[in-house]
Amino acid sequence: MSYLQSAVTVATWRDYVQLCKPRVVLLMLLTAMVGMCLAMPGIPPADLVAAGLAGIALVAGSAAVVNHVADVQVDRIMARTRARPVAQGRVPPALALLFSAMLGVAGMAVLVFLVNPLTALLNLVSWVGYGLVYTLFLKHHTSQNIVLGGLFGAAPPLFGWTAMTGSISPEPLLLVMIIFVWTPPHFWALALGRLDDYRKASVPMLPITHGVRYTRWSVMAYTVGLAVVSLLPGLIGMAGILYMLAAILLNARFVHWAIRIVQDRSGAPMRTFRYSIIYLGLLFLALLVDHYVLLLTSAG
Repeated sequence: MSYLQSAVTVATWRDYVQLCKPRVVLLMLLTAMVGMCLAMPGIPPADLVAAGLAGIALVAGSAAVVNHVADVQVDRIMARTRARPVAQGRVPPALALLFSAMLGVAGMAVLVFLVNPLTALLNLVSWVGYGLVYTLFLKHHTSQNIVLGGLFGAAPPLFGWTAMTGSISPEPLLLVMIIFVWTPPHFWALALGRLDDYRKASVPMLPITHGVRYTRWSVMAYTVGLAVVSLLPGLIGMAGILYMLAAILLNARFVHWAIRIVQDRSGAPMRTFRYSIIYLGLLFLALLVDHYVLLLTSAG
């Protein structure tokens, strides 16, 4: 039996799901769906929503697989990633890249033929940005890797909006800005919590290149900036009081954790990292609920 056949036998469907980084993709799909709903005055067409989410998920999964292959040597060093399928050898790189190509082609076909060309183009740009520019260059060559690369991961609300409208507007760009500003404190908190791993893997994360103290204060600065940016939907009339209350409470908790990072409290970086995921999901859910509450109120 050849090595490829043996690898196929050892690998399970769960390995291929893991290659797609499903938790990350699910969070992306939530923000994309919010973009879809906010783009419409009522309930968006179910078939267009399904096609848009499917296409976005397939393309995002494809880029995630490329990340697994490109970072295989780094993944084998870091405790957080050493059990990944490519790092463990359960899925060989060539087979993983074939899987990535299949996902990417399928996703682009869905977006081109069932959604619209603009959404397909934006997803292609994001794929190149994350799968190639960030993974192959930014991540390993600059301490601003997360800041510069964050734009590619921040785009799903725009994808959702263009999937419904076929055009770009200021509103989804504001949602993109929220995720863009959220990304640095999210990942720098992780970098502080897993500093030894990143140092062993020679990944130039901010606490390694600029020091732990500088990174702590950078987390604080971006968290405060996020608190301001996340209130803009309410301030410009894009969202109502329900969203504003949720945003204020969620931001207060995020700032609380950023303060604990500055104070060098034990366990604060990883707890901040985990909270940041909850924060983003709840913030966008609040946008969604608020949107339909406003619609029902205006209809009544």
